Parts: sequence; structure tokens; C-alpha cells
Amino acid sequence: MSRSTPRAAGVLVVLLTVAGLVLSGCATLPDSSSPQAIGTLERGPATTEVAAPVPGREPDLLLRDFLQASTDPTNRHRAARQFLTPTMSESWDDAASATIVDKVDVLVEERDGDSATYVVRASTVGYLEEGGIYRPADGEFEARFSLVRADGEWRIDRLPAGVIMDRPRFLNTYQRRSLYFLDPTGNAVVPDPRWITGTPEQTASQLIGLLVEGPKEVLAPAVKNLLEDVTVIGSVTKADGRTTDVGVGLGGIRIDFQGVGSMGRQDRELLAAQVIWTLANADISGPYHLLADGQPLDERFPNGWTTADVASMNPLAASSVTVGLHALLDGTLVSVAETGVTPVRSFFGMSDDLQSVALSLDGELVAAVENTGKPAPEPAVQLMVGAYSEGAAEPAVDGESITRPSWSPNNNSVWAVVNGTAVVRAVREPGTGRVTVVGVEAGAIRALGGRITELRLSRDGVRAALIIDGRVFVATIVPTTTGEYSLTNPREIGFGLGGPALALDWSTADTIVVSRASADVPVVQVAVDGSRIDALPSRNLTPPVVAVEASTASEFVADSRTVFQLNNRDPAGDRYWREVPGLAGMAAIPVLPG
Repeated sequence: MSRSTPRAAGVLVVLLTVAGLVLSGCATLPDSSSPQAIGTLERGPATTEVAAPVPGREPDLLLRDFLQASTDPTNRHRAARQFLTPTMSESWDDAASATIVDKVDVLVEERDGDSATYVVRASTVGYLEEGGIYRPADGEFEARFSLVRADGEWRIDRLPAGVIMDRPRFLNTYQRRSLYFLDPTGNAVVPDPRWITGTPEQTASQLIGLLVEGPKEVLAPAVKNLLEDVTVIGSVTKADGRTTDVGVGLGGIRIDFQGVGSMGRQDRELLAAQVIWTLANADISGPYHLLADGQPLDERFPNGWTTADVASMNPLAASSVTVGLHALLDGTLVSVAETGVTPVRSFFGMSDDLQSVALSLDGELVAAVENTGKPAPEPAVQLMVGAYSEGAAEPAVDGESITRPSWSPNNNSVWAVVNGTAVVRAVREPGTGRVTVVGVEAGAIRALGGRITELRLSRDGVRAALIIDGRVFVATIVPTTTGEYSLTNPREIGFGLGGPALALDWSTADTIVVSRASADVPVVQVAVDGSRIDALPSRNLTPPVVAVEASTASEFVADSRTVFQLNNRDPAGDRYWREVPGLAGMAAIPVLPG
């Protein structure tokens, strides 16, 4: 039997269907030209393949070897089945579930000359679901394994259904790649991370197959997929039609689509953007020869597309180069230059009572939380919205507390949380400057029962990152039929932070930078699917780190002394936090657009 006891509410083991991560015993492998589910591929040996059982291996060591081998899904986990008795190999249901564990202990329960029972105890860190979807978890795992000795060799003759994967081995065997779908406006591509395994020449076919299948369930209501009714004709090949080394090195990619005949030029270009950024960010080089029923998808690109042809939708493009760095200094919004700071020429540069500030992505508008100076029981703070360079600001909403504002991609509305639970949007009319406040449906967030201290919209506007009672969550932003929005499907992604989260921001569309209450590693990067938490350098920082601003190029933080910058383009060995020129020694809060 096996037991996984979650420590977070709502974490359940989701069983995979036969068509899911791996195939059951009665299934057959699909043709190589068909979209293939993760783990079903007939492929040659990978560099991480585990060898056959070591002769004379002790049972506990053989059991550990089995767990290592279980990360290779090739041919229904053929590598792992070598460690089972013939009967167990035939009956083991490897498709039942895929649990990823860490800190594995193998403890003997009983053993005699030719039989043994061991208990495997570990920490559950996640589940790998159908389509390579990672779902983070936090719980205890326990399962019993029985082994017998036949012909002098130990083999497993009883084990729980499903696959158990050791996390370090999982991270070495699988690769995280993002599929890209479209935001509701068609102006940006939105990542949908998946974990795949296979040889490099199979990656392109896997990704295109998953792209055609569509986004994960929690993301589907918020994105569009122009490949939804499209199929792939034949195989994905090199540009010249070769079927070997597809997606490896030079030579480009050729994909022939069926079902795009009625699409106009704009939709064809958006379809191309989905395909190209999905492949390019998986290190699959162009040119990308995209066809529709054997003819060029777009007559403008008979010799194939490049990333430059869809550069306007580059998910990793820098977003704040023209606006520049600002800061909140002594309650005032200032622009930052190497030589010093200058208050902005508007209400926000004249006030000295601002708590937090947000710039719109185009730098034209500002939203700020201002102290009212009123005694209790009057509201302590109010949200002010106005132009960056001139004029007064309009009060939007007040309360006992308001989180740092966060602008939507369209630059006409700003989000915030009032009194820890009420999510609102302040919408500014472009002509009049009039501000209207509307509520955001956030019942799924309130059901978590905590207080929201941070809310940040992703730059594509499809996700929101939140801190709720010191825990990090990501929710999906879904447009409603009435033109409003709802926050749905909140998922905790910060398991293992090791301390309460203090602040966060989006670095890229699939990575969040989080500061935490920790003296040793105060700033980390968290993958949007919760699959990884990676430490950022801590040199020069003096915790606590109370504020975070991030972009694709840099991260900025405010620690207990001043503002620091981390340049993502610095070499790994020379990457550390540097004081920001113009703010050196000043107790300020960095501000980037968003």
C-alpha cells in the first residue's frame, strides 16, 4: 500500500488515464507522425538511462535503483520493469499516477533468507500529470515494497500502482519547456510549461503535438489556441524533408498543417507566433517552414519564418527599457539616473505620503497608495490614479490597507486588494481621466481563508501572483461575458520556501522573483508551475528584503539599507547584487512599470 498525506488543503493525487503520461499494458504505440503523449515514445537510449540491475545487489539498494530507473518512461518504463519479477512486470500499472518525491528513506520492515519487505518514506513534492503538467504538492509519502530472491537475485514482487520518481533524477531526465498560447487580445503569447523527456530530435514533434492538444485545464479559459482545430500532416521534419536529427543543429523545421484554409493573414501570423516561440524557446532553430496543405502558410515567407518575423510577440523581450527605473523615496515618486534622483512633475512627485507606487507599462500613468492622515475609524489609505507628467490625481478607493497597485497590459486599469480580501480594478477613462472602481470576482481566492498582502499581474495579463498569509499562489485571470474579470484556480507554488514570502514580482511570464523572511537566501526565483525554487545570489544583501521589482533583464530589491540591482546578463561567477547608482545609501523602494 502507499500513503501520501498532504500538508496543504486541496492537494490530491490525480490519477492519469491510459492515454496520459504512459501507456497501459494493452495499449499500442502511436504512429510516429501522430501527436504523442509524454512517455509513449519509442526512442533510443537517453543519456540518463539506468543500466540493468547489478548482479548480487542487496534488496534495499536494488529498490533504490528501481526508483532511479522509474524516471525513464520509455516503452512503458522498460528500464524500471527490469527490477520486477516477471509476473509483477506484466501486472504493474505504471500509468496510475506519477509522484515526485525527495529525501527518500528505504527502511527494512522484515527480511528473511529469500523475502523482504521495505517501507519507502519520502517528501512528496509534486505530481506529473497527463501532458507533462507538473502540479506541486507538500506532503509525506509512504509505500511498501516486497522483494523475493529467485536464482540468487532480488526482484520486486509487490509494489503500489503508479510511478514514484526521485526529484533529482526527475530534474535530470525531464526538461521543462513552454508551449505558447495567445492572450485574449491576441497581442501576446502566454507560456504553458510542460515537462517532457526524450531524445533532442523528438522534442519538436512532442511540443507541436502538445500545442495541438491545447492548454492545461486551469489556463484554457484565459487563452486562445489557433491550433485547436488544426492537425499536422505527416511528420515534423527538417526544412529539406529529412526525418533525422529533426530540431537538432542547423537545417530548420518543416511542419505541414491541415485545417487553416479559412484563416486570414492575421490569424496565420498568430498561429506562426505560437509555433515559432514554442520551438525557439526550446532551442530548436529556424528557419521555420510552416505550410498549409503543402503550400506556404503565408506567401510572404516562402523560404520559412524566423523569430524576427514574430518579434513583436517575443515573450522574453525587455519591457521597461524606455520608461526607466523610478523609486519611492521619502513618500515621493522620483525618476532615477546615475547622477541622482528627480521628483516627477505631477501629484506623485509633490506628495510625501505615498506608501507604494506602480507605473503603467507605457509609463504614462501612475497609481499610488497614499496615507490619508485621518484618525481612526476613518480610512487610513487611499488609491490615487493620475497622469505621470502633469495634473492632479483622482482618488479611486480607500480602506484600512491597500496592496501595491499592479497595472493591466492595456494601461487603462490598475488592480489592488483592499483590506486584505477585496480585489478591485480602478479603470481610468483616457479622455476625461475619470476613475471608476469595479470589483473582481475572487471567491476562489477568498475561499483560501487568508489575507492578501501582494498581488502582481503578469505582463501578458493572464495570471496573477499573490502572497496570502506569507504563501505564494498563482491564479488565472479569466474575462467574463460582462466585460469584467474573475480570479480562478489559485494554485500554491511556493512549497519549500522555508520562510514567509514578503514581496514578489514577475521576472518573465513563467518565472516569479520572491523575497522571503530568510537570512541566508533572501531572494529566490519560483517557476510558475511550482516545479522549481532556485536561489538567487545573496552577496551584499542585508535582510530583510522588503520590496522586489523585476524584468527580463534585471531584478531590483530594497533591503534594510538601500536598493540593489541584479543583472541577469552577468556571467554566473560574477553575478551579485550591486547598489543602484543614484540611490546609493538611500532607503528607497524601486519602481518598474507594471
